[in-house]
Amino acid sequence: MNTLDALAGVLRVRPGAARPQALAGSRPDWAATLGRGKPADVLPGLLSSVFSLCAHAHALCARAAVDAARGIEAPPSTASLRDETLREHLRRLLLDWPTRLAGSPPPEAQRALAACPLLRPDATHTPVDWLERHLLGGGAQDWLAAWDADPHAAFASWRAGRASWLAALMDDIAPIADRRLPVAPPLQAHADDAGLRTLAGRLADEDSFSRLPDLDGRCAETGCWTRLDDAPKAPSAPTAGARMAARIAEAVRLALPDAAPRLRSGQLALGPGAGLAWAEMARGLLLHYVELDPTRTVVQRCRVLAPTEWNFHPQGAVAASLETLDPHAPDIALQVAVLMSAWDPCVRYDLLLPEVAHA
Repeated sequence: MNTLDALAGVLRVRPGAARPQALAGSRPDWAATLGRGKPADVLPGLLSSVFSLCAHAHALCARAAVDAARGIEAPPSTASLRDETLREHLRRLLLDWPTRLAGSPPPEAQRALAACPLLRPDATHTPVDWLERHLLGGGAQDWLAAWDADPHAAFASWRAGRASWLAALMDDIAPIADRRLPVAPPLQAHADDAGLRTLAGRLADEDSFSRLPDLDGRCAETGCWTRLDDAPKAPSAPTAGARMAARIAEAVRLALPDAAPRLRSGQLALGPGAGLAWAEMARGLLLHYVELDPTRTVVQRCRVLAPTEWNFHPQGAVAASLETLDPHAPDIALQVAVLMSAWDPCVRYDLLLPEVAHA
């Protein structure tokens, strides 16, 4: 393992193996290790540098958790959370998906990346005409209206029409992406204070909970398909394609200038010197728990529970899906890439296949 992998962690993926061997991770618990004893005011910057892929969301949650521990009511900013979530969605659509799923990025994807105003340092929003021209191949409002009416039918029709490079890419992987998978229940424990207090209590009392979380002994999954705003709707289909479609749909929704607030976030004071903050960010639900010393200036305990720990639990949904795969299938690398693109770990993964015996 190289130095970067040792610092960031890496997932070891073994398709066809039984759990927990099918999926194993090595991400260090840097929040607990580095946070303890640090000045509380430097914690947001420290954690945003450690969790650099989602730095903005971590900084927001860390600041809100410290404020809650001090009895200060200042929940994470919904506007900045929306903007950064949209940027992260676009990074995955434009940087990861073309490389992982198409082998080499289509020229149209490269042009979309070069033209994307939200990924330019001086940009403040994504113009709808860029979205329509480079991702959808049609009107954003009409696309979203069709999605809201019938997500499955709308997405299937859009990708089959192949009106953009992204639609064509989704159509190309449809035979794999539409396979039914053993998915996990949605993580929505942040729907009320009772659920949040339960999570906070376990983060405080169980050192391993931030690495191997569960709900009443069961794994759960989290992502843009488990938002509280979507709770009244029918759950997503148990496929990787439905989760990728949900990411595209949320990117469209967040890009529209008149979109209603969607991403929930908040903070909770838990008693003298203890606070919890949470946010629905690009990969799912993020939680930060902190305890401060009696002066409220020094961190005594810090725990971060990120979406990757739920989704890539060695007994969770992705691991269960990996169990069902044939490691000798000629397209096994693509099958794994579809799973990884759908649930989106914030660390690198290594695909480990059994050696082929030779006569």
